[in-house]
Amino acid sequence: MNIFERMLAGGIIEHTDPDLPQIWDVVSKTIRLSAPLNVSTDTSEIRQRLSEITGSNIDTSTTIFVPFYTNFGIHIKIGKHVFINHACSFLDMGGIIIEDHVQIGPKVNLITENHPIDPSQRKSLDLKSITIKKNAWIGAAATILPGVTIGENAIVAAGALVNKDVAANTIVAGVPAKPIKTINF
Repeated sequence: MNIFERMLAGGIIEHTDPDLPQIWDVVSKTIRLSAPLNVSTDTSEIRQRLSEITGSNIDTSTTIFVPFYTNFGIHIKIGKHVFINHACSFLDMGGIIIEDHVQIGPKVNLITENHPIDPSQRKSLDLKSITIKKNAWIGAAATILPGVTIGENAIVAAGALVNKDVAANTIVAGVPAKPIKTINF
């Protein structure tokens, strides 16, 4: 597997990995492309510029407000009819999948990257993907940590810190997030 496939597979990428320069090349490109993204003046321009960063087409049914922050970009997949509000930060080295009809509030953090506890390995990356299933709603300033899946129709309350999977049709809140209600419809 190449470095990008290994990243998406999850686990440790050693700080001594000989393919690490390929990661930093993508980071440099993303930094360069982020400035024009964040001065875009309409949603179609935002979609076009974010499509360039992610390397995949952002559907015209999706709306993203700037500023929008990512450190990698090419491991973000965004579905149709998605809404992403202002000042979100997606650290996507481990992979982020956002399915159709998802709503993401302002200042949401999706974090797929961590580091080993052992100080001698601290510069290595520990990657796990995040998946947000169809029709989920992530409230303002929520943080989703590595390896978490948010189930279909689930709601993450504003300010929640999600460190475990959220079942479909469930509302979670708090730090750490805990189920507070089941959605019955």
